[in-house]
Amino acid sequence: MKNQQLGGLQSAVAGVVLSLVVIFALNAFVIINPGQAGVLSVLGKAQDGALLEGIHFKPPLISNVDIYDVTVQKYEIPAQSSTKDLQELTAKFAINFRIDSIEVVDIRRKQGSLENIVSKIIAPQTQESFKIAAARRTVEEAITKRDELKNDFDNALGERLDKYGVIVLDTSVIDLTFSPEFAKAVEEKQIAEQRSQRAVYVAAEAEQEAFAEINRAKGKAEAQKL
Repeated sequence: MKNQQLGGLQSAVAGVVLSLVVIFALNAFVIINPGQAGVLSVLGKAQDGALLEGIHFKPPLISNVDIYDVTVQKYEIPAQSSTKDLQELTAKFAINFRIDSIEVVDIRRKQGSLENIVSKIIAPQTQESFKIAAARRTVEEAITKRDELKNDFDNALGERLDKYGVIVLDTSVIDLTFSPEFAKAVEEKQIAEQRSQRAVYVAAEAEQEAFAEINRAKGKAEAQKL
């Protein structure tokens, strides 16, 4: 009887040990899927070397892995600046970017989550890059030469984000607006130009009419001589 009880106890202990071994084994590995990169932290300290696509060992119970999406991300970010002629210019940019998988450990240590990267790095650098691009031209040039404005913005943003492990793939200007004062000035300028063009047209028409009248008078004079 005692042997049976002892055997049962041994079986139970063996079952518990086996369960713990299985649990430890399952927690000793992590799978990084395509489009992801991981950062291994042991006892709260991020370890050097990003975990790329594949299966990786991690110390059970004392470690965890932060997974980062390294596929293309898209965020719309507003920006505002003054132009060279001190006019207010407001824009909204669509930023297509991805995190450099090799730099995720440094990103984990300095910025943390993707949300932090967007709010603390990408959004402020977008604002600063727009200031650089806008300050090089007047508001009229910014509107009529939008491609040049975008090129300056792209170059400034790419250089600024590269040092943070963020790769800018593409940007687009969703919206570009100017102050109501400038809009009124543009409208008044257009009206003035239309009036000027109208005045030139009226003057030319009057000149043609005067020339025609002179020709008619000459014709009558010559007819009377005959």
